[in-house]
Amino acid sequence: MENKLLEKLDGLSSKFEEISTLITDPSVIADTKRFIKLNKEYSDLEKIIAKRNEYSSMLHNLQEANTILATERDEELRELARQEVDSISKKLEPLEEEIKLLLVPADPQDGKNAIVEIRGGTGGDEAAIFAGDLFKMYAKFCESKGWKTEVTSFTEGTMGGYKEIIFTVSGTNVYGVLKYESGVHRVQRVPATESQGRVHTSAATVAVLPEAEEFDIELKESDIRTDIFCASGHGGQSVNTTYSAIRLVHIPTGITVQCQDEKSQLKNKAKALVELRTRIYNMEYQKYIDSIASKRKTMVSTGDRSAKIRTYNYPQGRITDHRINYTIYNLPSFMGGDIQECIDQLTIAENAERLKENEL
Repeated sequence: MENKLLEKLDGLSSKFEEISTLITDPSVIADTKRFIKLNKEYSDLEKIIAKRNEYSSMLHNLQEANTILATERDEELRELARQEVDSISKKLEPLEEEIKLLLVPADPQDGKNAIVEIRGGTGGDEAAIFAGDLFKMYAKFCESKGWKTEVTSFTEGTMGGYKEIIFTVSGTNVYGVLKYESGVHRVQRVPATESQGRVHTSAATVAVLPEAEEFDIELKESDIRTDIFCASGHGGQSVNTTYSAIRLVHIPTGITVQCQDEKSQLKNKAKALVELRTRIYNMEYQKYIDSIASKRKTMVSTGDRSAKIRTYNYPQGRITDHRINYTIYNLPSFMGGDIQECIDQLTIAENAERLKENEL
């Protein structure tokens, strides 16, 4: 196993050296798309090579200590060697597992920003209120991570919350963290709209899409129809009086997006273009997601938006994630944005599945 792992790591060392040379080549630097791709590859390999060096050094020290035990008669030296063997043996297995995980191809989208859409599902006004609660939860979580959130469009519910809200999240490894939130979120509680005090079940759908970058997909201006209209909803004087809201229709696919968040028509168009590019890109990405879903039992990171992934039970203060049978009783802090622990458990479950798929 050690030799097989080292063999694989040594092969990557050659690739790392090759990429190190390439990213200093002026012709590569001039090709933006290739340069960005190689830089990402360099960054990923750098972590693996650092672990490879640590692992190789550890194996060398273990071999030396075992040689001393086999040949040395001095008891003091033998005792030191025994301690060294014991110490390395404890560290070796966790390091091997860490390396194996690093060697498993990560989702190429994980490092991207994300576009998140939340829609009220079954439950009418209460579903819209719950969609609003989920938006606040994600906004607070993103704030705690130092990520930037920007709302692009929304439709308010008649009793509060949102029938639909779409927002972008920018930062480090955003999609890699938020992708686990895609699916149906179910809530059980006494709605504010209920006079009899009965517990109702409502739902909201969350979709998390990796934001497409400009070089991921090429949009032709001739394929896009642009509609300009007055913004609606809460806002300043410009709302309902200025033609600043933008609707873009991608003629070949029929995909429609709109943005009315900014007072400036140009800014709204720029945001709408990002979302349009992302939605077209995700038509292809969905095929990749589906291929993962067919292999993974827990469907941790699938884009199946019809799958019920989590229940929020207010009377019991309980949250249950159905993909990994994970239950916690800290609903108030969870709804306050403290969702990292649950995401960590989902990540652990997915990593276990990734390792199983790619057993060395």
